[in-house]
Amino acid sequence: MKYTKLPKTDLEVSKICLGTMTWGEQNTEAEAHAQLDYALDQGVNFIDTAEMYAIPARQETQGRTEEIIGSWLKKNGKRDEVILASKIAGPGNQVAHIREKLDYSKESLEEAIDKSLKRLQTDVIDLYQLHWPERVTNFFGIRDYQYSEQEKWEDNFNKVLSNLEYFIKKGKIKYIGLSNETAYGVMKFVEESRQNGLPEIVSVQNPYNLINRKDEVGLTEVLHRENVGYLPYSPLGMGVLSGKHLDGIKENTRLSIFPQYKRYSGEQAVKATRKYSEIAKKHGLDFAQMSLAFVNQQPFVTSNIIGATNLEQLKSNIESVNLELSEEVLKEINTVHESIPNPAP
Repeated sequence: MKYTKLPKTDLEVSKICLGTMTWGEQNTEAEAHAQLDYALDQGVNFIDTAEMYAIPARQETQGRTEEIIGSWLKKNGKRDEVILASKIAGPGNQVAHIREKLDYSKESLEEAIDKSLKRLQTDVIDLYQLHWPERVTNFFGIRDYQYSEQEKWEDNFNKVLSNLEYFIKKGKIKYIGLSNETAYGVMKFVEESRQNGLPEIVSVQNPYNLINRKDEVGLTEVLHRENVGYLPYSPLGMGVLSGKHLDGIKENTRLSIFPQYKRYSGEQAVKATRKYSEIAKKHGLDFAQMSLAFVNQQPFVTSNIIGATNLEQLKSNIESVNLELSEEVLKEINTVHESIPNPAP
């Protein structure tokens, strides 16, 4: 395993981070524990979860993923060997079941953090992230920002950082990060922190893969110049970038069980995916591992959040850390990207 420093922290995280959102829905507790055991044996020390998991968000399974991680930690006593990241849900109808007030107020943060700590059976969360912005902006499959005259949000970056600082001082969370955030949002948090001596944002967790590289347009420069870590999720586009769906959605997969997840399955996305799969075939590479290796090699990537529903997938995904794509392969990938840029934002 390879390791890297999470910027502005003392945490050495594995280049592969174990995503957990299927646990409690597609995966049983026993299967999740087997994944955790295997990942830890392979040197993975970074685990990412969220209060809203399992996915898709449902009242019946909300918090179940954290409970599964907590039971694993209690069983093996290896809390000191792992770095735990979790997230608080922001406003949205899909998570209205979590609590009445969906915002990043001190009251909401306290409720969310305390419940996550209880489910995880730990005293502290190493990296606590805001799952998505409170304001209206382009995330979750929206390519372009569109102005809304009806938006009621007012600038509260300072207040949110102050709220988070309270829980850092209480010892309930160590470091803070963002998720599904734009370059504007990241820079606003960075400036508020810098000007007012508030806690620094150490990471951003956004979707990033061969068919969604939109963060390269502006955000990655911010990450580089402001020393903020990048934690890409969906590096395989919900399995699309393994190539298994090119001849139709396979049965008993996330896309067949939950057909609402169409983010990476549009016409142009499929066209680009086919071209990328041909590059892998030409060079004798496993397509899924090539897709993951591309993400691993980006200079702005701190840790790549992979997910799997079985141990065979998990083994292959973790092994991608040892694959180094040649300049020839990267050039061919970028040629496809130039012709079909970001078909699945």
